Amino acid sequence: MADKTIKIAYLYEDLMNTYGDSGDVKIIRYLLKKQNYTTQIDNVSLGDPFNAFDYDFVFFGGGQDFEQTVVAKDLPRHKETLTDYINAGHPMLGVCGGYQLVGTYYKTIGGTTIKGLDILPFHTVFKADKRMIGDTHYTTQWGDVKAFENHSGQTYFDSQKLQPLGKMITGYGNNPQDGLEGLHYHNFIGTYSHGPILRNLNVANAIVKMVLDWHQERVAD
Repeated sequence: MADKTIKIAYLYEDLMNTYGDSGDVKIIRYLLKKQNYTTQIDNVSLGDPFNAFDYDFVFFGGGQDFEQTVVAKDLPRHKETLTDYINAGHPMLGVCGGYQLVGTYYKTIGGTTIKGLDILPFHTVFKADKRMIGDTHYTTQWGDVKAFENHSGQTYFDSQKLQPLGKMITGYGNNPQDGLEGLHYHNFIGTYSHGPILRNLNVANAIVKMVLDWHQERVAD
């Protein structure tokens, strides 16, 4: 009998859950239930052991500067497993802070540099004179996305190998200059879209397909 339980790791749910980001996990669970899968959702928080390869999907939501600083001190324990997981092409969604911390660093309003996991070559700088807030609309390979953004961190790619999740129609996305939203690397998706983003079922269904493809591979090993 096929294994019908999908395992989801929710990184730092108790600290990184601004603007209803937990809704993304609930939508994934709902869509999987429609396909007769059950879900096991584990909150991986401060000090908890974690092996990304034990899971079919990893979710990392957003948080304020203080919470992000706390998480950043604990996160390096998971650098190796997340690096290997992302580079192997397995599905992960990072929203806002959970997106930023996969990069090299985040510079706060006070000038403090929070080190990221340095898995992918991009960085983020807080710019107090430009808060990017409001409804967003952008195009992706799966069609249009409508969401909500609220951030002062501006993200910049440091390598041409990185590709955005989408191109902006309305709103700011990564920063006011580039006209790009988020990042799509293998099956890692980083985004500034709250709302949550997966209320856009075109994106949600694409991620569910990634999850089920990896699940079949994982349980077959």
